[in-house]
Amino acid sequence: QVQLVESGGGSVQAGGSLRLSCAASGTRFLYTMAWYRQAPGKQRELVATITTGGNTNYADSVKGRFTISRVNVNNTVHLEMNSLKPDDTAIYYCNAANTFWGQGTQVTVSA
Repeated sequence: QVQLVESGGGSVQAGGSLRLSCAASGTRFLYTMAWYRQAPGKQRELVATITTGGNTNYADSVKGRFTISRVNVNNTVHLEMNSLKPDDTAIYYCNAANTFWGQGTQVTVSA
């Protein structure tokens, strides 16, 4: 079965940056990939997607600040997060084909 493992989360001050990574195993890396996030007391929301061809889409709240990318030969997807805001605080989840999920990695942004 497909397994996804996130890494790179942590605690940063507002305005700082983090780079999240997601490593996929158990499959050829031929899925549309996505990052979701869920803040305490809120619904899980879609942050960004990237197709096998490299086409990307972003939530309005992160446009211009976050960049999703993939390295197919390494079965990895990344989320570069810049100009972080306290509202970005959430657990971030890697997703493949709207079907497979990682365990999540915590991102905490302090003012």
